[in-house]
Amino acid sequence: MKKAKLLVVCILVAFGSKSAKSQSVKSDVLSGFPVGYTPQEVGSLVAERFIPSGHLLHGGKWIHYAEVCAWYGALKFAEASNDRDLIERLRQRFDLLFTSEKDLQPIMNHVDLNMFGCLPLEFYQVTGQQKYLELGLPYADTQWQLPGNANAEEKAWAEKGHSWQTRLWIDDMFMITIVQSQAYKATGNREYIDRAAREMVLYLDELQRPNGLFYHAPDAPYYWARGNGWMAAGMTELLRYLPEDNPDRPRILDGYRLMMNSLLRYQADSGIWNQLIDEPDFWPETSGSAMFTFAIINGVKNGWLEEPEYVDVARRGWLALIPYITPEGDVTQVCIGTNKSPDRRHYYDRPRQTGDFHGQAPVLWCAYSLLEE
Repeated sequence: MKKAKLLVVCILVAFGSKSAKSQSVKSDVLSGFPVGYTPQEVGSLVAERFIPSGHLLHGGKWIHYAEVCAWYGALKFAEASNDRDLIERLRQRFDLLFTSEKDLQPIMNHVDLNMFGCLPLEFYQVTGQQKYLELGLPYADTQWQLPGNANAEEKAWAEKGHSWQTRLWIDDMFMITIVQSQAYKATGNREYIDRAAREMVLYLDELQRPNGLFYHAPDAPYYWARGNGWMAAGMTELLRYLPEDNPDRPRILDGYRLMMNSLLRYQADSGIWNQLIDEPDFWPETSGSAMFTFAIINGVKNGWLEEPEYVDVARRGWLALIPYITPEGDVTQVCIGTNKSPDRRHYYDRPRQTGDFHGQAPVLWCAYSLLEE
């Protein structure tokens, strides 16, 4: 680890310009992985595992957000690796949602269901086919269109200019930002990403703790890894596309950096983060760890995190994830879906799954981020 840090310091001294520094970081530290650990190999393994997998359904009725996250990751990986065959197979699977599987299209009445729109919007950007845009945009639009049966709380949020789906749950800051950012990318309409930025500032102001992390809930004062992972990934997705002149960008960047600084301190020597981030006696959890690694990889590559130690954190985070992936492409040590609890032991006792989309998805996000220019 000391050698890696020394290499980065030497690079930064030798190259004064930001572009030279960025290129050096990418070529010397966030590439050159050993065989079996390259983003191309790992991303291909996990993406191919997705193709034959069965659907995960929300309430037994509609495509679940965790499957959307994995599908989106596989598509982004296929784009970054220029794998046209994989793109086509992912598209063929998706196109069943227009025909024989149309009933599995999520309804648009909940933050976890509306985020489905990010996937057809990405397919639109890949293919240029209007049908994907027409399917995806209503999921972004209805996050801000108050329904006729809205309750008093939902109306109050809408009156303040926020999404009526606001809950102040940290998961929301991925579910809302991913579909609004995708709508902005697909249309160029600033309203989508600007309102997502305002929403993010609300959540940061209300929920971020002084150490940069987030409780699972006010009555569950624990730093659960995947819950914090959603927030880290949501800020990352937003910052990737949020225009520099957006007035909320500095506040979001400050919140992001505060969180990353805390994550840096809690990364285990192995490179993984634990199920409860600040609890050294808890077990290593892969979905949250992959989300944190995704956030830090992007922070390094985009210049949001300029301190040299983050390069080492990103590299160790990626390398630490690979041994948790089976030869078949299933990610192990993934905490199951977890509701809040005031009991610390509740988090320790959560079952761990293998091949859960919650874990498959962020590994794919890391892989495509490492490959992207």
